[in-house]
Amino acid sequence: MKALQRRTGIALWRQVADQIRQSVLTGLAANERLPAEAELASRFGVNRHTVRSAIAALEKEGILRAEQGRGTFLNDRKRLRYPIGQRTRFSSGLQDQARTRSGRLLSSETLPAPPHIAKALSLPSGAPVIKLSTLSTADAVPISAATSWFDASRFGEIASLYAKTGSITASLVRLGVEDYTRKSTGVEARHASNEDLDLLALSPGAIVLLTRGIDIDPAGRPVLYGESRFAADRVELVIENQAAETLA
Repeated sequence: MKALQRRTGIALWRQVADQIRQSVLTGLAANERLPAEAELASRFGVNRHTVRSAIAALEKEGILRAEQGRGTFLNDRKRLRYPIGQRTRFSSGLQDQARTRSGRLLSSETLPAPPHIAKALSLPSGAPVIKLSTLSTADAVPISAATSWFDASRFGEIASLYAKTGSITASLVRLGVEDYTRKSTGVEARHASNEDLDLLALSPGAIVLLTRGIDIDPAGRPVLYGESRFAADRVELVIENQAAETLA
């Protein structure tokens, strides 16, 4: 257990919640009861109100549950295994783990490609690209929020197609891309932004796993550059080949 950092701008209850959440991710058994509030307050060197706020946040996320007269328990929520390999697909990757899988278009816009997007898509800086913001769910639970960029001159209808199909793969097939593979993937962990807290129904201090990936068609041409944020307590990323560039 790490000592809490005071006067850092990060609320103590958030730090307590982070440490409890981390213990969940690293092996606290399902349905195991947490120590009493007084004991947790003593361990962390805070008052019971701080501990209560941390537990309330984790209950909101669905990580913990309170049972009247019995205490607070870790919910039995098995994390989904999401494979990242040569062919990374949301729906097929979870098909044996969730009854329903769906994607929803949140927004789309056409804009000049920022330098890093242009580089990823092998386009001139400032070339028009389409930016899609999407939300993917499994069994009606938010799993990932993603931002994807496409060459507007090649995939001009991608937004309308995704709105109809809820699938990047199905949309690309309709645009003539029968197959695509993952060229590279970068992975890192970070605290969820305010936007991701809302989209993924998380509480402040929650951790997301951020992936950055480039997909290419059989001719080696970039198809899309995407950034996905996965709720860390709901998903385990499984690297299936050497596509991963970083893991932090």
